[in-house]
Amino acid sequence: MANSPPRSDLAVRTGSAIVLLVAAGLALWAEGAVLMMLVLLVSALVLWEWRGLVRRFPDGAVARLLWLLFGVIYIGGAALALLSLGSAARWMLIGIVIATDVGAYFAGRTIGGPKIAPAISPSKTWAGLGGGMLASALLMAGVASMSLQPGFILLSALLGAAIAVVAQVGDFFESWMKRRAGVKDSGNLIPGHGGMFDRVDGLLLAVIVGALVSAGGMLG
Repeated sequence: MANSPPRSDLAVRTGSAIVLLVAAGLALWAEGAVLMMLVLLVSALVLWEWRGLVRRFPDGAVARLLWLLFGVIYIGGAALALLSLGSAARWMLIGIVIATDVGAYFAGRTIGGPKIAPAISPSKTWAGLGGGMLASALLMAGVASMSLQPGFILLSALLGAAIAVVAQVGDFFESWMKRRAGVKDSGNLIPGHGGMFDRVDGLLLAVIVGALVSAGGMLG
């Protein structure tokens, strides 16, 4: 895992994260038009940053156009998937992604060890992935136990671990795009965090898969 950021940078990152979490939490709580407006705004920002990355790809005009069209489908699909979910499922998916990031950060920083794909994302370790999966599994097991569904605790834990892997795949996909574009961040919109795409990379794929799981009745 990469070294922890300097204290000044850590303070900026923490402050930005708190603002983002509060804004997202209020929108999720309000639901309706407020949530839709936030989802549309975030989707537009992510698509703009996607376009910026694709423009730097060492491909021809036709290939870049296809990448842009794929971005519209991918990002738009994630937005529709999020809006199609029930309130409980939305909260759980976002909680899983946050737990994955936190668990991966602390496990990777504490344990370190072999990298998963250093050519794509040099800071991510197998220990970090395991920590993210464990944190997500514990979160989902806790939710299942509090909802008086003890029979679903193990299944919920496995589902949380699986979605954590999906979120990490989404994270790696964005890292691959940035490597291909030759940039460190997708943008500079959020102080200490880079672009909006950098913040929701794992959530995009997790929401799409979560919506499919929810359609099968396995997520609230």
